[in-house]
Order: sequence, then structure tokens, then C-alpha cells
Amino acid sequence: MITPKTLLILLLILTALAYYAGLRRSMAVAGGPEAVRILHSRPPYYGVLTALWCGLPALLIYVVWQSLDTHIITRWVIADLPADMQSLSPARLSLVINDIRNMVDGNIAPGQVNGHTQAAAAHYRRLQYIGNTALAAVVMSVGVLGLVAVRGRIHAKLRARNYVERMVLWALGACSTIAIFTTIGIVLSVLYEALRFFQSVPLTEFLFGLHWSPQMAIRTDQVGSSGAFGAVPVFAGTLLISAIAMAVSVPIGLMAAIYMSEYAGKRFRSAAKPLMEILAGIPTVVYGFFAALVVAPVVRSAGRAIGLDVSSESAMAAGLVMGIMIIPFVSSLSDDMINAVPQALRDGSYGLGATQAETIKKVVLPAALPGIVGGVLLAVSRAIGETMIVVMAAGLTANMTLNPFKTVTTVTVQIVTLLVGDQEFDSPKTLAAFALGLLLFVITLGLNIIALHVVRRYREQYE
Repeated sequence: MITPKTLLILLLILTALAYYAGLRRSMAVAGGPEAVRILHSRPPYYGVLTALWCGLPALLIYVVWQSLDTHIITRWVIADLPADMQSLSPARLSLVINDIRNMVDGNIAPGQVNGHTQAAAAHYRRLQYIGNTALAAVVMSVGVLGLVAVRGRIHAKLRARNYVERMVLWALGACSTIAIFTTIGIVLSVLYEALRFFQSVPLTEFLFGLHWSPQMAIRTDQVGSSGAFGAVPVFAGTLLISAIAMAVSVPIGLMAAIYMSEYAGKRFRSAAKPLMEILAGIPTVVYGFFAALVVAPVVRSAGRAIGLDVSSESAMAAGLVMGIMIIPFVSSLSDDMINAVPQALRDGSYGLGATQAETIKKVVLPAALPGIVGGVLLAVSRAIGETMIVVMAAGLTANMTLNPFKTVTTVTVQIVTLLVGDQEFDSPKTLAAFALGLLLFVITLGLNIIALHVVRRYREQYE
């Protein structure tokens, strides 16, 4: 039996052969490599056109078949089960189907299931064999037909390049459409669950409430009977940690960008910039460990040394480490914006007698400021969406405070907390995660729109 993976490999080989056949055919039509100028397009375009018509229709059939194959076979197997098994509840029937599939995959020995399940597994294997054989026949036939049809139509006037570029354009458009509809689907799914939440908890209580406690009810007449859902403390903690992070990352990142763009030599820049950007590749959980095991104890000891009451988990520890994590982001964007400033502006400043420091302060930075602001706003969105560092260094308690040495929480942490475990989406406690996600989406979308608007103005002015 030809497995789907083997069939995919065979289809790729056939597509490669189609490219070679189209290429050779175009060379034959031209009369040799020295006469390819009579062709409308270069010979590789004819090979690509043949390969596309060979591979794409067959691949489309393969994908559609594979997406429907398991569902159809399962329905036929269920229809062949005894009547008493077909009348089981959906949950019990699902367990039976899982046993059948596990037995087909070899994960369950025949002696561990009853005879009806063994017979159903044998039926499943037969249908799977028939389906894979039919899939192989159809896919390879369509591929061969596409190869033969396009190869036979190759002639000197065939606009192969136009056809290939048009198909590539359609593919790019399809990818863009998929991305758009994926975004719309995500938004609608979150919006639907959020609206269910707002049917139990008033929108005003969620937006303006000052107490967040979805784990317990604080009064018997509480709407939803599962706690308080005021999101202000959660967003206050998010903004507090983000503000600390930006207070660390923006000055350091901007100063690093200025130095590497205006002062550093090429050898130092070529070594320092990649090393700094390595920070962006470190997993956030590693930053979380660093914050919990190193930074948090240092902050607590330093605070107690000067008489401050510092919690073991604090916004300060999480914000400092998050700021370190965002430094490469701010530095890289700022460096690009500073380098994009025309050299003529610098030369004009030097020609008027300004020093390098004066030129940077009064010419380069004002010219690059719109782009730098856009990069900073994008960095803010990155900080708002961080989770692991906050979980490990700032805690889970939603406190309505602006004290950076107290335990706070953020929106993303609460979303994770509410959805951890075996949850059913039928209570305000679980649905609150979608309301938080929707509000966070709106905030980050607004920040990104502002950033893109600022960057667009910058590009229109200086490019």
C-alpha cells in the first residue's frame, strides 16, 4: 500500500520530472541552446509552467482528499457497527472510535478489545487501503495528464513567463486571503465568547470595576455568582510592568543605536550588533528564570536595605527583565531609522560648523524621531503581550496599586490562569479570559495602527 507520505514524495519527483520535460521540450522547439532567442520566454519558464500544471492540481486533490478521508471512513465504519453500539451516547461512541483507530495504528493489542471492535478495525484498514490506493491513482494520473498536456502545447510563441507570473500572483493573493480570513476568524471566535461573558457580567462592571477575583464569589447576589470581574487592576498591572520595561529598554536601546550608527567603527558594529540581537532569541522562559532567581532577590535585598517593603514577587523585577529582553527590539528599529536619515542632512549640519554631538541632537534625532516613535510603540505592544516573565517574577495577584515593589499581574497571565486545566466554556470565570483577550486585542491593535501611521509619515517625508 502506498502511504500518503510516500505518495507525496512520488508527486514531488513527478513534478521535478515535469520541470525537466518542459525545459527539454522548449529547447527542442527552439532548435538548441544557441537558438533560444526565438522563444517568447526563457527555457526555465517553460519548465516551471509544466511543473506547476503537473503538481498544483494533483496537490490540491491530495490535500482535499486527506482532509475528508478520515471523516468519511469513520462514518462508514460507524454505519457497519452493530445497532447496540451505534445507539451509544456520543461520548461512549467516541471512545469506541478511538479504540478502533488505536488498534489500526497498532497501539492496542487485539486481545484488549472485544470482537466487534476488532472487526471494525479490520473494516477500517480495508477502507483505508482502498482510499489510499484510489488517492494514489487519481493524484498520479492528474499529475501525468498535466505534464503531457502542457508539454504538448509548448511552442515558440507560448507566453510561459506571463502564465507563470500570473499563477504566482494568484498564489500570493491566496496566501494574503488566507491570512486575512484567519485574522477575521480569530477575532470573531474571541468576540463570540466575549459576548457570552457580557451576557452574565455587565460591560461597565468589567471596564470600570476595581476588584478582580474570578476565583470566588464576594457576595451572594454577584452577577454570574463567580466573583468580581473588574478589569482595572489587571490592566493597571499590565501598564505598570510595561512602563518599567520601557523605562529600561528605550533609553538603553536608543543610546546603543546612536552609538552604533554614529560613533562605532565598522568592525565593532559588525560584532556588537549581532551579539546584542542574540538577546532577542533567548526564550522568554529563560528570562523568567533569571528574573525569579537573580533579579527578584536582588531587588528585594536592595529595597529592604533602604527600608522599603518589597514583595518576593514584584512588578519591578518583572519590568527590569522585560526591559532587558526588549532592548534589542528598540535598538534594532532605532538603528535602522537613524541610518535611514539622508547623509546630506549631516553634511549640511557639519558645513554650518556644528559638532557631531550637536548634529545628532538637533538634526539626526529629530529627523528619525517619527520612525523611532513607531518602533517604541511596537515595542510597547511586545511588552504588553509578555506572559512567562510576569508569571515567574511578578505573581498572579491582581492588586490595584502603582507601587512597583508589590505583587501585580497582567492580562496575559490572567488569560493563561483562567484557561489552565480542563475547563468548560459555560461560566463567567472561563469566559472572562475571552473578554480580557478582546480588550487586549483592541489596545494592541490601536498601538500598532498608531505606530504604522507614524512610520508611514516618516517614509513619505524622507525616502
